Amino acid sequence: MARQVNLSAPGLQKRLKKLEKKGVIGSYVTLVNRSALGLDLLCFAQVTLAHHQPECVVHFCDRVKNLPEVLECHHLSGEFDYLLKVVVANHQHLEKFLSEKITRIIGVDRIRTSIVLNEIKASTSLPLD
Repeated sequence: MARQVNLSAPGLQKRLKKLEKKGVIGSYVTLVNRSALGLDLLCFAQVTLAHHQPECVVHFCDRVKNLPEVLECHHLSGEFDYLLKVVVANHQHLEKFLSEKITRIIGVDRIRTSIVLNEIKASTSLPLD
């Protein structure tokens, strides 16, 4: 990597440390092939809350943060309140996840789930020039 940016190895380390301190680099991760681990079903669940009182919203967010099947959770404007990116092993796992975890969160009113048939593009790269 140092060669790619025309820096020495110590120079690169110094630059990376500076970026970490500034919060530009939040963490380092390894991208794992989910299918190789038997997590073959990728889904998106659109969730609507019945009430939007602060305690209801906080409760939902706290519960979702602790669900390992949820890769991402986004608060939205529009028809649905939240979009969850979910990974599970199969349809039975999805049914169990929805019925035993999501629907049991106090305040959840509606869930609409879409199953990914084909992942056209998946990237973690940011569009930097």
